[in-house]
Amino acid sequence: MKATLETQGEFKDWYYWPTEDFEFSAAGPFYFKKIGDEYVSRFRAERRHLNGGGTVHGGCLMTFADFALFSIAAEHIDYYAVTVAFSSEFLATAKEGQLMEARGEVLKAGKSIIFIRGIITADGDSVLNFSGTIKRLRPPT
Repeated sequence: MKATLETQGEFKDWYYWPTEDFEFSAAGPFYFKKIGDEYVSRFRAERRHLNGGGTVHGGCLMTFADFALFSIAAEHIDYYAVTVAFSSEFLATAKEGQLMEARGEVLKAGKSIIFIRGIITADGDSVLNFSGTIKRLRPPT
């Protein structure tokens, strides 16, 4: 998956996937960047990300975690991949204006399956623990 570099705003010099319109325009925008030895994903919680109770919607957090699976495993994906399993636990709430960040690790990268785990924080406080399995796909022949 070819990433595009953001050239302005808060996430200048961070990357996004332009072919993933849902993650960028509808749910996000979500961004990622390699910092040191790990890939970090971020977005700023806006009013549109909130539920009726005034906190970041659980579906938004899970969508962001799914996005993070792919950024964490970016160096292991040559062409494209899809999620085959996903699990999460809510630890706390997040509010409008907070910086949402996901970090994690690849537990194992096999020939076609990659296992990942991570955590999402809101201004540094843990809000969602997640893990997932993604499957590498081959280019069409």
